[in-house]
Amino acid sequence: MASGTDQSWIRTVIFGKENLPDPDWPTDHVPENERRSLLSISAVLLGFVFFAGTLWSGAEVGAALGFGSMLTALAVGSIILGLYVATLCAIGAQTGLTTVLLSRYTFGRLGAKWADLLLGGTQIGWFGVTIPLVAIPTAKFFGVNTPTWVSALILLWGVFHLATAYFGYEGMEKLSLVAVPILLVVGLVSIGIALQDTGGLGGLMETTGSAGSMTFGAAVTIVVGTFISGGTQAPNWARFAESRRIGFWAGLIAFLAGNSFLFISGAVGGAVYVDTGGDLYEVLAVQGLAAVGLLALILNIWTTNDNAAYAFGVAGSEAFEFDRKRPFVLAGGAIGIALALFGVDGMLVPWLATLGQYVPPLGGVLIADLLLCWRLDIPRMEEVDFASVRAVPVVAYVVGCVVAALTAGAVIPGVDAPQLIPGIAALNGIIAAVLVQVAGHYGLERSGVVSTHDSETF
Repeated sequence: MASGTDQSWIRTVIFGKENLPDPDWPTDHVPENERRSLLSISAVLLGFVFFAGTLWSGAEVGAALGFGSMLTALAVGSIILGLYVATLCAIGAQTGLTTVLLSRYTFGRLGAKWADLLLGGTQIGWFGVTIPLVAIPTAKFFGVNTPTWVSALILLWGVFHLATAYFGYEGMEKLSLVAVPILLVVGLVSIGIALQDTGGLGGLMETTGSAGSMTFGAAVTIVVGTFISGGTQAPNWARFAESRRIGFWAGLIAFLAGNSFLFISGAVGGAVYVDTGGDLYEVLAVQGLAAVGLLALILNIWTTNDNAAYAFGVAGSEAFEFDRKRPFVLAGGAIGIALALFGVDGMLVPWLATLGQYVPPLGGVLIADLLLCWRLDIPRMEEVDFASVRAVPVVAYVVGCVVAALTAGAVIPGVDAPQLIPGIAALNGIIAAVLVQVAGHYGLERSGVVSTHDSETF
């Protein structure tokens, strides 16, 4: 049986020092004296965006369309993605609140619990499906690619990924400030070597792709879908920005410029080294940089996965209205590691489809409500008598999800069905949610037909 001292140490590890607030303010507004610079916010968000899956998406689109057409699709998709996330980041910076706390304003106190489950739950799944993406290459690199060693490495990397999230924003900031410059340099070096191997930029631009294998609209959908779901949670970190402007520009830098850079890197690697499929580690290994490739992959996955762990930590804090995120970071991480050990990494593609279909409409409702209805005149939480559920935003979200599903051609991700609505699933879902929310607010809530929060500010 643990002694009183041992129990006290365990409580400190899980909850933090007693009587001291969580330095990340998971259930409150981030104070002005805790705000950070553009460099800090951009580094953390870039670390989040730098994910190996974006490289594979770039390789897929580049192979299908050719490099020149890929750049056009990338420009369109990145503008959509960047503006969407940057707007949410500005709202997060204005209020100092996480995405799930912003959901309390929009969906009500009980309605926000759905956001907790959706955003926190999907990130636990994300955590689980991505750990093997670094554990398996590590095992191959050291020649110990057996089930036992892979399982051990899954456990090891899972703990590392939790560590920086456990220490909160400062932990992720320190890792990102080291990792992001390294990943940028490695990416540029790899692109340079690839261009030499293919005869320069001219040869790359002449690639035509596989005729008919992918439409331009589908390519834009892939660009937008790479990180629109993760971008919906960007306020979790942008809330630390010194100003709304810094939050907006940090979001734009990460999700427009950073995501585009990674997409182009994948397209170049996939075009020049076809057999690699744009895989970061495989491309660098072919270029004679296997050790560098492993280091880049480790940093790439780590800076994304600690953000996932942080996201389910703050979602748990809101769900249980508990002012410490650490217990939820550890509990969610344990579930994610267990999922990884049971081999859920094969579910990455359908998991991304689920995220892309059902998460973006939530961001659309938040933008419509807080930007167009509240007009960013958002009171502090203690000044609002939150309703249990706001009907209009809930309906707007459901309509957005239905529109996204019908656009995707599958109500259940992974199940083929006719595409009944043309366009980009995530974008259509956001637009539908915005339109219904604005119409419902001015047509029903303002007129008193449907009640909202009991706040004079609203």
